[in-house]
Formats: sequence, structure tokens, C-alpha cells
Amino acid sequence: MDNIYFIMIIALAVLAVADLVVGVSNDAVNFLNSAIGSKAISFRTIMIVASLGIACGAIFSSGMMEVARKGIFNPGEFYFNEIMFIFMAVMITDILLLDFFNTLGMPTSTTVSIVFELLGAAVAMSLLKIGADDGSFTDVTNYINTSKAFQIISGILLSVVFAFSIGAIVQWISRLLLSFKFEKKSNYVGALFGGVALSAITYFIFMKGIKGTPYAGETYDIIGGVKISAFLEDQVFSIVSISLIFWSLLSFISISLAKINIYKVIIVVGTFALALAFAGNDLVNFIGVPIAAYQSYEAWSASGMASTEFSMDILATKVPTPTILLFISGMIMVVTLWFSKKARYVADTEINLSREGEAKERFKPNNLSRGLVRLTILASNYTKTILPNSLLDKIEKQFEKPILVLPKGRTHEYAAFDMVRAAVNLMVAGILISIATSYKLPLSTTYVTFMVAMGTSLADRAWGSESAVYRVAGVLNVIGGWFATAIIAFLAAGIILTIISFGKGTAIGVLLFIAILLLARNYISYNKKAKVIREEDRLLKSESSSIKGVIEESAHNISRALKRSSKLYRNSIDGLAKQNLDVLKKNKNNVTKLSTEIDELRDNLFYFIKNLDDSSLEASNFYINILAYLTDISQSLEYITKITHKHIHNNHKKLKYNQVKELTEINLELESLFSSSKQAFDNRSFEEIGEILKKKEELYKLVLVKVEKQIQRTRSEESSPKNTTLYFSLLLETKDLMTATISLLELYYNMYDRSVDINRLD
Repeated sequence: MDNIYFIMIIALAVLAVADLVVGVSNDAVNFLNSAIGSKAISFRTIMIVASLGIACGAIFSSGMMEVARKGIFNPGEFYFNEIMFIFMAVMITDILLLDFFNTLGMPTSTTVSIVFELLGAAVAMSLLKIGADDGSFTDVTNYINTSKAFQIISGILLSVVFAFSIGAIVQWISRLLLSFKFEKKSNYVGALFGGVALSAITYFIFMKGIKGTPYAGETYDIIGGVKISAFLEDQVFSIVSISLIFWSLLSFISISLAKINIYKVIIVVGTFALALAFAGNDLVNFIGVPIAAYQSYEAWSASGMASTEFSMDILATKVPTPTILLFISGMIMVVTLWFSKKARYVADTEINLSREGEAKERFKPNNLSRGLVRLTILASNYTKTILPNSLLDKIEKQFEKPILVLPKGRTHEYAAFDMVRAAVNLMVAGILISIATSYKLPLSTTYVTFMVAMGTSLADRAWGSESAVYRVAGVLNVIGGWFATAIIAFLAAGIILTIISFGKGTAIGVLLFIAILLLARNYISYNKKAKVIREEDRLLKSESSSIKGVIEESAHNISRALKRSSKLYRNSIDGLAKQNLDVLKKNKNNVTKLSTEIDELRDNLFYFIKNLDDSSLEASNFYINILAYLTDISQSLEYITKITHKHIHNNHKKLKYNQVKELTEINLELESLFSSSKQAFDNRSFEEIGEILKKKEELYKLVLVKVEKQIQRTRSEESSPKNTTLYFSLLLETKDLMTATISLLELYYNMYDRSVDINRLD
């Protein structure tokens, strides 16, 4: 039995490595987003700076490992075997929970997950002990560190409100002072902003980088013989004042003489600071439990006592974490940061929610988001009636955004937000985390950084009338996910602990096997999703600025759309004929993807028109009509896939042999149309389109003949109303599909003829 604990230590070490990987994938959102979103510096530079911050933060970890040892439960109330079961339940739950949220692309809090997992597992173990001793369930408070747990939970909840509010206020004031034309402001203004921001960030680095490390307890005569940690807490005003003067002067010199962009400097330093804080503070969330388990195992092994009799009072004492373990953990985090695709997927969620202007909206609006937006609009309108018009005009002038001028060929390379907002994000997050640290208030760095970013987005008017309901819905979804994290973590850890307590080694082995299977499944699922994003036949946004370029790029999209349309129609007919519900269901999902991609092309229409040359405005009409016909094609296919799926899903009668035969004939003709058209577009042999168009009357006639035959069958022999309705619907919608396809070909052929004639005249 004793060997099981050694095996558990090995398993916990492996889980710690896996947890580091999924944890970094989640928490990279905290320190990368401001730099990535502003595009102030290259992505490579961002990654180098963040890597240095993580390495420093891990090596000089802040000593928060005590949370896993005694922050949530009273270790003296548990025996060694019970503690090991708690730690195993926590790690299995944690890695599965974080990976689940990463796969969804939703940022969640590693602090909240580990806290509630420890709480859930400890409560479950306490209840099992109380039940075995026939005690009262109210005695659970003897096992749990209730005051610390309440402090952590209240700090987390308050951080959401304060971070959002303060972020919004600071951003509004910053924009009021700097406007969107901040680079044209006086050097003094930029220097003052740089002084404030860099002072806040450097103090944040001192608080999070030094406090809690072995160096924090050192004393020096130069600071009055007190400990560094005490000096940082007691001399806040003096440190900040001196720092403000120093950084303001240095910023002014840098701007005036060296022509350095101070906002870029703020973003670089801020990214380093948040990365350092993440590694120094949140490292406990990934390796705190395994290290506590290892130290418990060492103490138990040396005691020579039975695992069921060895009390874990030792966890109540402070034990330093080996530096080598911190170094290895830091290196794993750095490698993950560079290679994790999920980290960038999670980061995209926050960047898109805070993006200036239009973006691909991931979240659908709901009644709550609509209500909040309406309430905000009413409050804004009421405020305008109170304030004098002269003041409102001055405020509006500061919030005037530069006219969108799109350089040719660079349509989609605009930053999600400017450097002022990125700097404010980093500055405010740093200040809030520093204050919380100085007052020993636990909070989630994920919650703070995310809510600050959302607050600055709101104040910066990034959430316009066209995007507000989507962005608010997104924020509500993320916050809802946070609360779900706490509840799921608590319950799941408790359930897994109960299973382990009764099943012992067998249960642990089965649970670890299930965890590996689920991780592999999520990995495969994510890779499939990534492949869809990079799919060969995916439609691409047009970025050309001339009619010739639009013809070329559109040919590429039309070829892909025709190929997918042919497959969708064929699968509908085959699935209907063979009554294969799985094929029809998959077909229905695939046509939705096609429609979504066409919708994205339509959403990009504004930028496409902006990007056109003045001499090629005719291309806009051409492109708009192409999108209209592609939309008609997708709508016909959507209807066809929907009614075929519905018919089989409802277990209606199978189509008759003659009906299936006639639909197959139509499918063969449509396949020929799509195939020859695709080949013409692939080869850019647009003159071939003329030959294809000559057959359009034959296609229409084929459908009309089938309609007439079905009318005769209905009058003489047809007995199923559902079959008759389905068949007529398929024929009529197929005719609409043909019409849209032929119209698209005619449009393209006519435009090609005109462009050839123009080239000849030139």
C-alpha cells in the first residue's frame, strides 16, 4: 500500500507539467493582449519580453505556495493518506477544467479554479471523516480555514467590479487629456503620462517581483535597517513620488532628444511586469499542490508512521520551494508560451471583445446584453441633458477618431486599439494588483486584466451601436464562465475525492486514464477546429484594389463555393435516398459553415470599398453582386439541407423509386454544371463560361419536366402528402439554385468580356 503514494507523487509530477502547459495557454491572455492588440511592437519582441518576465517571475517566485498547503484547509486535521487523496483529486480536476476552457477559447482564472478545487476536495474529505466518526456536519468548519477562504472569495468578486470601473475611469480621463491624436501632443504631456504609467508599473514590479521572495526579508542600512517588504509597504508615497519625478524627466529626455515613442516603452515594460507577476504569483496554481504533496511525502517517509496515523501539521509551517523546481517550471512555461496555439486562441477572445470598430463577433446577443446596452444609452442621453453643450462639444472633440485611411494591401493589419489604451490597460492592472498585494488581498490576475480591458474599451467608445450587444454578451459569457469555474471546480473536486477515497489505487488509475483520454479528445477536437479555420476550400476576403484583382480573387472564391455546393447538394440527395440521418446532419452543419463564410465576406464589404482605387469603383458593384448571388446559392442549399434532414429526422416515408431516380438525374446535371464551372474558374479560362451558359435552358427544362411528372403522379397515384411537399420543394429550390448559379456565371462572363475590351483599347 505504501508504494501507492510514491506512484501518486510521480503522477502528480506529470500532472504538474501538463497543468503548466494548459495553465500558460489560459493565462497568456493576461500579459500578451495589450501588446498584441496595439501592434506597438512585433510579435517576436512581445514573446521575448514576456519570456524574460516569466523566467524572472518563476525563479523569484513570491512564496504564494502556502495557499496550497494551509490557505484553504487546516492541515493538522488531516492524516497523510487523506491529504494525498485531496491533492490528487485537485490536480485531476484542475487540468481537465482548464483544458476544457482553453478548448472553448474562454479565459478563466487559474487562481479561482485551484482555490475552489482545494475547498471542494477538503470539504468532501471533511464530510467523509465526520460521517465515519458519527459527528455533526457543522464540525466541517474545524477542517476548513473559513476566514482565509472567505477573504479569497470576496477579493475575487470585488476585483471584477473595481477593475472594470477603475479601468473605465482612467481610460476616459486619459483619452480626455490625450485624445486619439496623442502622438501630436506636446512632449510634456507624453512625458507626464509616461512618468505616471512607468511609476505605477515599476512599483508593481517591485511589489510582485520582490515581495515574498527570500530577498524580501533582507535588511539594509540604506533603508533604515528594515526589511525590504516592510519598506515597500510603508514608504509607498516616497517611492512613488521619487519614481514619478525620475520617469517623467527620463521620458521627456527620451521623447525630445532620442525621439523615442514613450508609449511603446510603457507597453514593453508593462508586458514584462505582468508576465513576471503571472509567473511569480500564479505559479502556485500549477505546481503548488504537487510540491506540497512531495514535501508531505518526504515528512511521512522520514516519520516511519502509518499513513493513516501521520498528522499533517508540518504543512502549517513555512517550507521554501527548491529553486531548481522553480527554474524548471519557468522553462516549461516559456516553451509553452512559444508553441501553444491555444494560448493565441484564448487571447483572441479578449482582443476581439475590446477591438476598435468591427470584428468577427463570437458571441450572440441576449436579452440581458440588450437590456444593459439600452440602459447605458438612456443614462448617456440623460447625462447629455445635464451637462452644458459647450462642455459636451469639447469632450466629443477629444473622442473624435481619425478618419479610416486604408493603405493598399494592408486592409486587415490595423491594431485592435491604440497605444494609449494598451498603456492604460497595463498601468491600471499593475496598480490594482500592487494595491491588493500590499494589503494582502488575494485576487485573480485573469479577472483584473480582463475586466480592466473591458472597462477601457467601454470608456474608449470601442463598443459602438453596431457591436455593443455582442461585446456585452461576450463579457457576460466570460464572467458567467468564471462563476461556472468556481461551482464546477468545487463539485468536481469533491466528487473525484469521494471516488478516490473509496476506490483507492484502482480509482486513481481509472481516473488518470479517463483524464488522459479526455485531454487527447480535446486536443484532437481542437486540431480539427484549427483545420477548419485553415481549410483549403475556405472563402477568403478580397483585398484587391482594382477590377482586375477583384476578378482574380473572386474566381478563387467562386471555384471553392461551387465545389462545396456540388458536394452539399449531392449529399442531400444521397442522404435522402438512403435515409442516412448522419450524412444529412453533417451536411446541414457544413452548409451553415458556408453561409457563415459568405456572411463574413459581406461584413468585410465596408473595408473592401474603402480599399478600392478611385479608377476602379465599378469593381464594388461587381463584387456586391457576386456576394448577392453567392448568398442566394447558400440560402437555396440551406433550405434543401434543412428539409431533407427534417424529413428523415421525423421518420417520414421514403421517396419512391421514380422520385429518387429523377432527383439523381438532376444531381448529375448539377454536378456537371458545378464541375465545368469550377474548372473554368480554376484555369482562369473565362471564355469557357460562355459554352456553359448555352446549356442553361436545358437545365431549366429538365426541372420543369420533373415538376410536370410529379403533378401527374400526385393526381393519379401519390398517397403521401409529406413526400409530395418535399419533392416539389426540392424541385423548386433546385431551380432557384440553378438560377443563382447561372446568374453568377453570366455576371462574371459579362464583366470578363468588358475587361478584355478595355485592355484592347488600352
